Amino acid sequence: MTVDNVPELLEQMKVRVSREDNRAVSFTNKEAAYYYTQSHLNDHPEHAYFEGMNVAKNRIFGGYALYADGRLLDNERAEVRVSPYSMVRTHDKLTEELWLFDYRNVLEVIVTGASTEIGVSLKGEALEYLKLEGNTVLFKAMEGDWIIALRPGKDQPVIEKDGVFLTTAVAGGFFIACARTAEEAVKLIEDTEPQADALKGERVRRLAAFLQNNVYLRSSDEELALALNWISLTMDQLVTRQQGEGIYAGLPWFNEYWGRDQFIAMPGAVLVSGQFETAKQILLSFAEYQNRDAASKYYGRVPNILAPENIDYHTTDGTPRFIIQLQDYVKYSGDTALIEQLYPSVCSSIEGSLRHWVDEKGYLTHDDNETWMDARDVELKSYSPRDTRANDIQALWYGQLRAGVYFADYMQDQEKAEQWGRVADRLQKNFAADFRDPAYPYLADRLDQDGVPEFSLRPNQLFAFDLFDDREFKDTAVRTAWEELVYPWGTASLDRRHPFFHPFHLTEQYHKDEAYHNGTVWTWLNGIAMQRMIEAGQEETAYELFSNMNRQALELGVVGGLSENQDAYPQEGASRAKLTGAYLQAWSNSEQLRVWYQYFLGIRPDLILGKVTLAPRMPQELSDVQVRVKAGEGAIEADFAAAGSEQLYVYRFAGVELAAVVDIVPFEPVQIPVADGTELRIKIAGEKLMAELLDGNGQLGGQWAADVSADRAARQLQSDRIFAGVQFAEPLALSEHLVMERRTVAADGKTAALDGKTEE
Repeated sequence: MTVDNVPELLEQMKVRVSREDNRAVSFTNKEAAYYYTQSHLNDHPEHAYFEGMNVAKNRIFGGYALYADGRLLDNERAEVRVSPYSMVRTHDKLTEELWLFDYRNVLEVIVTGASTEIGVSLKGEALEYLKLEGNTVLFKAMEGDWIIALRPGKDQPVIEKDGVFLTTAVAGGFFIACARTAEEAVKLIEDTEPQADALKGERVRRLAAFLQNNVYLRSSDEELALALNWISLTMDQLVTRQQGEGIYAGLPWFNEYWGRDQFIAMPGAVLVSGQFETAKQILLSFAEYQNRDAASKYYGRVPNILAPENIDYHTTDGTPRFIIQLQDYVKYSGDTALIEQLYPSVCSSIEGSLRHWVDEKGYLTHDDNETWMDARDVELKSYSPRDTRANDIQALWYGQLRAGVYFADYMQDQEKAEQWGRVADRLQKNFAADFRDPAYPYLADRLDQDGVPEFSLRPNQLFAFDLFDDREFKDTAVRTAWEELVYPWGTASLDRRHPFFHPFHLTEQYHKDEAYHNGTVWTWLNGIAMQRMIEAGQEETAYELFSNMNRQALELGVVGGLSENQDAYPQEGASRAKLTGAYLQAWSNSEQLRVWYQYFLGIRPDLILGKVTLAPRMPQELSDVQVRVKAGEGAIEADFAAAGSEQLYVYRFAGVELAAVVDIVPFEPVQIPVADGTELRIKIAGEKLMAELLDGNGQLGGQWAADVSADRAARQLQSDRIFAGVQFAEPLALSEHLVMERRTVAADGKTAALDGKTEE
């Protein structure tokens, strides 16, 4: 069975995977199922356990082996091509093609080129063969209350021989479905097979339409376009309907909804791509499960975990991110009705914190393992202590308060607007005094229970720059963080000179959770690191890291996506660090996309205030880009072209009417009213910025000019001096790290908590 007329864009995205690369391959059905394998040999030390089909956190079966004309097909010798919708292995003259259908727990394995017979065996130690009934084989799944049905195509007969289920070559392959009962599983196949081609066509068209309509990108830089299209689609794999609309935190372990991960991922996952209805449903879903017990110390919090069988409120940062993302959603969508609907949630989220967690200085206090750095040992002792006032928590609390004021003003609730504003002001004033010390060119990571600042250099400080105004200090802190934490492959969780620093995430020297937040690279942190560099006018430096991440998606790890973690240091003899953690992580993908749209392209809508900021910071490497960004019911198309010292930006507005704030350093910002059908053309030549607005008929509607701002130019010159010669962090000799002297690992190989999550 084949799909005709696959759009050229998707055809161009096919990736050939060599046997040496042996990459991870993953698909979801956009609901509750995912299928994972490796292209040639399933040998990953952390992920091999999850080979095969997984549904709602249950392992269903552990992959399959194929046979044709009496021989086992050897995946290690196959040629492999992966597209966003399927994987194809070519075994000499035989072809195997794997498909997972949208919104169905059904897998199709197509086998073509066989002469007489084909066969399949399902893998999995705990898999239980039940019976062969007619041409349908039934199994009990490895985990959970699930039944598997396996059936050859085209109503062909099947026989069992030594655990292999054989049929005629005419069958063309097999359908594998899982459901709660045998009857439901069989019915799934009976319903799917007659319309398999149509369903696959719908899946292909959905992916193509998503790229064309939601994340449109064209550029002569083929690597940029290919990488971002792939990252957009692997990100979309994680936007699912397992428990209503939501975003999987990551695969293979975290196929569930996490408050923290959900709202870190939300801008890059669904807002910049214009999936506003999905964003709305995510917000409503978490609001539904908000803690409403006024006597509980967790009153007002949204869940950290929202899984099929588990709801947990044990985190501090998820709730501020929920409120901040409600604000971001409103800015992108213009949906004021949701403000009114969720304003009670905003109130209880802030009032709960004020009642139980806020101290006299306005700081949001928290327990030791309630930040995102929350790995603990078996005795529940934190590997990276951050109580009781971590800098990123204060930044998020400040953002929550300011968002609360934003909503209170809209609701004309002046009392709460003033109250929350006073707390935010007090917090901001105290933060600038308590988290800085002239002896350190960066912020303290936390204040302990006695109010003493602790100055471990971690990337968390990069989230807290909105709490104070000091451009020189910010630039110095960003440079310090970049050169001590940011490697060419990503941003480490602790600086390499700290005694707790662990150069490798996975090693026999110590348990991996010791390293999880003490040196291990977290790909999602690249987003804030690049953002701060771009804000300092150092987009060329930021783009080096951005390009490296694009190459990771195209060449390393899971095809088309970004991993959760990496070692801080390369292993001996390697040129770059090894990928670790979840093979596909939502916040890693989403932060790459967020920074591209909001900071390199610089398109940031705020429909509540009736404006859009246009602040492009395009690197010199790019000569042309064409994109489309949705805003409310309309869209903004942007074309960028550069030739020599001249740049031309063209923005076309469809279905929107607002003020465009043109903010291109070092020029004075210009505010230009735009309407549906208008085109804004901005040309930069030398020390002059010229803008003209054309109406729908191409007639000139106005002209504007901006000169170089002396203040902006001076500030940029100062920043350039601070960042002159900035370099990525470089590994030190292993002998400089005390942890490498250790030679033992905990016998049980487990810890009590892993970012609040438990790996198998």
